[in-house]
Amino acid sequence: MPAVTPYQSLPNHFRRAVREGQTQIGCWSSLASPIVTELMGTIGFDWILLDAEHAPNDVLTLIPQLMALKDSGTAPVVRPPANDSVAIKRFLDSGFSNFLVPFVDSADDAARAVAATRYPPQGIRGVSVGHRGNRYGTVADYFEIANDNVCVIPQIESRNAVDAIDSILAVDGVDAVFVGPSDLAASYGQLGNAGHPDVQQAIAHVFERARAAGKSSGILAPVQADAERYLSMGARVVAVCADLGLLKGAAQAVQKHFMPNQAGAA
Repeated sequence: MPAVTPYQSLPNHFRRAVREGQTQIGCWSSLASPIVTELMGTIGFDWILLDAEHAPNDVLTLIPQLMALKDSGTAPVVRPPANDSVAIKRFLDSGFSNFLVPFVDSADDAARAVAATRYPPQGIRGVSVGHRGNRYGTVADYFEIANDNVCVIPQIESRNAVDAIDSILAVDGVDAVFVGPSDLAASYGQLGNAGHPDVQQAIAHVFERARAAGKSSGILAPVQADAERYLSMGARVVAVCADLGLLKGAAQAVQKHFMPNQAGAA
């Protein structure tokens, strides 16, 4: 196996790859375990999403997961619980430089997310001189380079966001957009049915407008056929699996094999 170059937040190679339109294959992680995160980091995905919106993560659970990835070439991406400047500031100071921001419905929402990741005058990020993100104050030029090394990817999860996609993409500092298919389906009155033609049309529209704007688009697609279809449609930042789903599916397969006459949980 070839040697792995550990991911470095400075300079941010993940952001560069996203901005250059390179295909970035990722894994979704919601088990909140540094052991699981470390394991997934050995596999070789381009990026891993550490979820603090729909998973039991906070700063104190996420930092050990960042530590677990230190020898990995997999870029950590965090999803904060909301488009909230205080939460984003804490994750920045903890060492994250890649953000998937949930429920961005407008250009104003997108601009607010970007501003939360930038020091003044470009943004409103609060200043601490000795946090984990700048290696406890040992990165001498951190204040000069930090703003240009944060990746911001708004999530498109509603009809309003689809309608506003061009203006969202036009916000300076938005590096890509990422479709949340489940919430998008719910917004179109198709809860649990992201495959509905109306939802698929909306997803295709987001991908097309991103391409027209010269920016990457992405999506969560843990079903292989879905992921391959979205990649063929032009998506470039695609999460093709999830730790929870992988564990659940493997456990169910084993249980079904050895206990064929005993129904398991759905």
